[in-house]
Amino acid sequence: MAKRVPREKKPGMYEAILQLETLEECLDFFQDICAETELRSMEQRFEVAGMLKQNMVYSDIMQKTSASTATISRVNRMLNTGTGMLEKSLERLEESKSEQS
Repeated sequence: MAKRVPREKKPGMYEAILQLETLEECLDFFQDICAETELRSMEQRFEVAGMLKQNMVYSDIMQKTSASTATISRVNRMLNTGTGMLEKSLERLEESKSEQS
């Protein structure tokens, strides 16, 4: 079996994302660059991450999001062993919502 060679990361798209100024621009950008199924998958994973952070159980998350146990497990693994940025972004979003209330 051939060994998978990691591809070089290309920062151009991420730099472009940082230039977006409004939520509407962000929504439009991702609508232009992603297929509908890709967007729904990312949105679902982000929703699952939020629920896992709230200590919800898999069966409740499956019922509320229609995510598979494989998806929930993958997101949980990233929360526990990833870079930490997913959890940090969830915390920032929560702080932002608290400040707005």
